[in-house]
Amino acid sequence: MAHANESVVSEFVLLGLSNSWEFQMFLFAIFSIVYVTSVLGNIMIIIIISSDSHLNSPMYFLLSNLSFIDICQSNFATPKMLVDFFVERKTISFAGCMTQIFFLHTFVGSEMVMLVSMACDRFIAICKPLHYSTIMTRRLCKIFVIAAWAVGIIHSASHIIFTVQLPFCGPNVVNSFFCDLPLVIELACMGTYEMDILTLTNSGLIASSCFLALVISYVIILITVRRRSSSGSSKALSTLTAHITVVILFFGPCIYFYIWPFSRISLDKFISVFYTIFTPLLNPIVYSLRNEDVKAAMRKFRNRYVMMKS
Repeated sequence: MAHANESVVSEFVLLGLSNSWEFQMFLFAIFSIVYVTSVLGNIMIIIIISSDSHLNSPMYFLLSNLSFIDICQSNFATPKMLVDFFVERKTISFAGCMTQIFFLHTFVGSEMVMLVSMACDRFIAICKPLHYSTIMTRRLCKIFVIAAWAVGIIHSASHIIFTVQLPFCGPNVVNSFFCDLPLVIELACMGTYEMDILTLTNSGLIASSCFLALVISYVIILITVRRRSSSGSSKALSTLTAHITVVILFFGPCIYFYIWPFSRISLDKFISVFYTIFTPLLNPIVYSLRNEDVKAAMRKFRNRYVMMKS
């Protein structure tokens, strides 16, 4: 804690995405649409799943919790970024910066574990169908959700505990639109190689272990599905394709950021945009477009709403 007393930086300056006013207004329009669509889409998934008895299954329970995490992830940095498009000097307090880092890693860590939980659900449903109802109980689903949040919070807290103790005594310009942990660490007035290794190890361990678990489970599931030729297997394959799509698009930027070498390039900023703004939109788009049960529930919900209005 000795380093904490040496910190004199009270705020950080965010460079944002561009210095061009016209381009910032263009980005504001695009990101506003994506943000609103993402939040409303995930809220709609939660409402539809909770209101339709046909979706009262472990898979959709986990999906609704994934939507809740995506709503949280949509709000940790995007609203401030949208406001900052109209501000010439974009700043964030030291506490606000640490809060952004904490929430980002909490939500990302929780979503990784939640995706693994959903893969476990599909694994049991396809590979052990006769034992599905006895294994995938509501109690186990709740354990999955609690474990996801616990892993996310612990993962994030392990970063923050060390980051807040770093001496920030001068440089305070972050070349991004939010407080990205590796960029903030670089501003510390000391050698940060050990901290870089800790960050890489922490984030890389959870990302690689979750990704490996997902790959193994999906390979086994695909082999199992390929051996069958029933309509149920075809439906399972369609659902599985949606899961795999989300996993690939979610883990791609994460692996780039935290398993790639430390050197940072300008492309990072735009990958950050995809990771923080567009990733929460994947859930409603992929599952609403590829999942027949969700689409049917949405039609029922719409028809019920129209009947109520008439």
